[in-house]
Amino acid sequence: MQLNLRQIEVFRAVMTTGSISGAAKLLFVSQPAVSRLLSHTEQRLGFALFERIKGRLYPTPESRQLFREVETVYAGVRRVGELASELSERRSGILHLVSSPSIGHMLVPLTISRFRDTHPDVKITFQPLTQQPLTQMLLDNRAELGVVILPVQHPNLLTQPIGQARLVCICPYNHPLAHRSLLSIGDLLPYPLISYGGDTPFGMLVEQMYHEAGQTRRLAVEVSSPQNACSLVQAGAGIAIVDEFSVKSRTQGDFVVRPIDQAKILTASLVQSRFEPLSQLAQAFVDVLRHTLQEQGFELSAQAQANPAKGKP
Repeated sequence: MQLNLRQIEVFRAVMTTGSISGAAKLLFVSQPAVSRLLSHTEQRLGFALFERIKGRLYPTPESRQLFREVETVYAGVRRVGELASELSERRSGILHLVSSPSIGHMLVPLTISRFRDTHPDVKITFQPLTQQPLTQMLLDNRAELGVVILPVQHPNLLTQPIGQARLVCICPYNHPLAHRSLLSIGDLLPYPLISYGGDTPFGMLVEQMYHEAGQTRRLAVEVSSPQNACSLVQAGAGIAIVDEFSVKSRTQGDFVVRPIDQAKILTASLVQSRFEPLSQLAQAFVDVLRHTLQEQGFELSAQAQANPAKGKP
């Protein structure tokens, strides 16, 4: 015979309180109701759960063995309730994040730190990746949310603009360009340029700036990321065009940052699966990210201002 939930509940109440009256008070029912259900349960089981001696109940060996299993079940039920509460309050769980390298060197780590201030029990996995592996992680559902600064186009992914930054020029403090308040592409031509391959998204973007200015881009040092370019400029190897997100990841005094006339604007975007809504945790993370962008002086996109973190595609 299988016990139903009500029978298990009454049995546990009697075992816990040690009496019919105690079980009745615990369950907010009458004593006769508890006695009837307990007697019916014993009849269906075919063995006694309690010995009745001088008006008191004493659990049988079978009853004690059954109670151990019941407690295991109740512990699981309690944990389900606790987990449901935690998920409702967004206090625990796992959040898998990926980002572009530039935004992953300062902005995302800072956001993670602030997010954990209010969500200390959430486990986070975070990987800064180039565009192709980042896209694949999201498509394979190995990451729930991506933060990118270059367009990710795939029919199975959704993007939502969240913030904007410009391309800027960086140079050493003792460099001639350090004394200029605004630079043109032509101003950069006499100096060794640290830049990106023409087949990379960043390289194509910078190449377009030179083309629109009627100039030819000549590389002195080719690098794979803006972070590499920042390190080389700091070492005095030349000048570079990088995004403002990368500049924010460096300590003040590493180099001089100068705006470029007609510079390209990069849009930071959230990327997620088209087929899966964002979890409560991911939505909470997006809220913190938006506030972090504002605090760091970045301009929020119009969509992010009007339409904060969405849970549904």
